[in-house]
Amino acid sequence: MSVERITRNTGLVLEGGGMRGVFTSGVLDAFMKHDLYFDYVVAVSAGACNGLSYMSRQPRRARISNIDMLEKYDYIGFRHLVTQGCIFDPDLLYDRFPNELIPYDYETYFNSGETFEMVVTNCITGRAEYLSEMSGNVSRVIDIVRASSSLPYVSKIIYVDGKPYLDGGIADSIPVERAIHMGHKTNVVVLTRNRGYRNTSKDVKIPKFIYRRYPRLRLLLSKRIEAYNAQLDMIDRMEADGSICCIRPERPMEVGRMEKDIKKLEALYEEGFNIGNMFCEKMM
Repeated sequence: MSVERITRNTGLVLEGGGMRGVFTSGVLDAFMKHDLYFDYVVAVSAGACNGLSYMSRQPRRARISNIDMLEKYDYIGFRHLVTQGCIFDPDLLYDRFPNELIPYDYETYFNSGETFEMVVTNCITGRAEYLSEMSGNVSRVIDIVRASSSLPYVSKIIYVDGKPYLDGGIADSIPVERAIHMGHKTNVVVLTRNRGYRNTSKDVKIPKFIYRRYPRLRLLLSKRIEAYNAQLDMIDRMEADGSICCIRPERPMEVGRMEKDIKKLEALYEEGFNIGNMFCEKMM
């Protein structure tokens, strides 16, 4: 897709990837610098977290959350898993951050007039769902983004509207098909892996004692790598035929899903900002 064809009706798709999402936060800060917004955004996991600050028009908020606050509060670690049931400190991320330390602009978010969907995985059905809350229910926004970001094995299952959910990336890591289904034939896709990446690990069958109440979730987790690589193949085909435009890191990723090295995170953020900035300048 050439940049000349990008309009506000073009969809924006944000992949997850844990702390690799600092790349996305850089890209979105560049978008905000150039006043580039989309009528429809669909985001997964870390992409949903970063996307919220984009939807509220708060430049650098996600960067502060992902880098500055990590250095100050060290909010990733197994001690949080033991004490709070999540390897990322949920009290800090979903309470103190938005309400106290880096206040979230809910008013701007709710009044944006745009659609923001966050992908979650239904533990019962084993299917992706695309939840949105733009009507003013603050606690539901937090519940949805927390569910979308709740990594399997190291996070609690999160209930939204009485249904059990985990990380949206389990069922739909790159929800470009959802954007198309919602009427957006052309899309900008922000990825957190370099071109040509494929997960070379092997899927393993999840034993029955793990998520024993959710057999369809177990089946999904047992085929997760295969499904993700198939999505990457689809992305390559769609990019080749011009229906999507991909923004992605240029080099193989050095940042892990639970990365705590501040210098690596800062470098990845800057790469995202620079690539996003160049993308916008081509459009101007």
